[in-house]
Amino acid sequence: MQTHDMFITGVGSYLPQTVTVEQAVEQGLYPPDAVEEHQLGGAAVAGDVSAPEMALMAAEEAVKRSGGSPEEIDLLLYADTWHQGPDGWQPQYYVQRHLLGDKALGLEIRQGCNGMFSAIELAAGHLRAVPERRRALLVASDNYGTPLMDRWRSGPGFIIGDAASALVLDKEHGFAQLLSVTSGIVSESEEVHRYGEELFPPGCTSGREVDFAARSAAFNRRALTEAGGTRVWPKVHQLIGDIVRQSLDEAGIGLDDVTRVAMMNHSREITEQRFLAVLGLPLSRSTWEFGRMVGHIGASDQIVSLDHLVSTGELAPGDHMLLFSVGPGITVSSAVVKVLHDAPWRA
Repeated sequence: MQTHDMFITGVGSYLPQTVTVEQAVEQGLYPPDAVEEHQLGGAAVAGDVSAPEMALMAAEEAVKRSGGSPEEIDLLLYADTWHQGPDGWQPQYYVQRHLLGDKALGLEIRQGCNGMFSAIELAAGHLRAVPERRRALLVASDNYGTPLMDRWRSGPGFIIGDAASALVLDKEHGFAQLLSVTSGIVSESEEVHRYGEELFPPGCTSGREVDFAARSAAFNRRALTEAGGTRVWPKVHQLIGDIVRQSLDEAGIGLDDVTRVAMMNHSREITEQRFLAVLGLPLSRSTWEFGRMVGHIGASDQIVSLDHLVSTGELAPGDHMLLFSVGPGITVSSAVVKVLHDAPWRA
């Protein structure tokens, strides 16, 4: 979807302190042989700070940096991937109560690692639908430090970190222009993130620990024994290339015009061989060096990286950034952002 009429006025993040892999190995949390294999540096760990509290801090920063007031927000979208608080309660209203008030429509989005891409697409449509609507606040937040999640071992090639991110979309102006956002799906891979688990009762109600590595491995073993079972991953890799090309085409640029690319914060091997190789981009143009120190932070990977690059001046006026993600479904999402001028808060 072309989004040349959408601008980013503010970006915010909440990143708690990092626990390094060396500290995790000393505590018996992280396998020593995985340090060299994956070359990850650590994970941001929030402790007892809840996801909604982190979301509020990131949102406050994004709104303040935008130069506008909370009352000007017409839509709040809250993306998450893990439990946010008491059952029967929704986290977006916590941000709404403490920051926005009653004007904005508030919705929660459960789209896994791609949640912020879905939020961007939905926000663009919502703002375009009514001329008087101007601004949307998009938030993502997760704290995985709960008994059913082992952040150091539950994922194949990544460590799970805690964080929150936020951005303000505006129809009129901003320091950056959102040029496109695109998504696609390989629905026959739906089982990858749940394989071996019963649909009911949900694991969280019966105390089953989440182990994405075991689920993925079991799915792959079954695929090898079934006729045509191994076709899923080639389709996913094909979709990655297709979605990125479509996103670039809609943005009106080519890969050579991309200054930096942000994707999920995974191991160096996965980043280089599964993703960057498909795109034909070197590791040096990615945000891997930054991401390896904070972990895979749910739906916040790309927005926190964007915040880091514009706040440190690593993205200059005229630069293009490609944001890219693969999530459950399996869904693939991509967006292109052009920096128009230095972010106001850098001054």
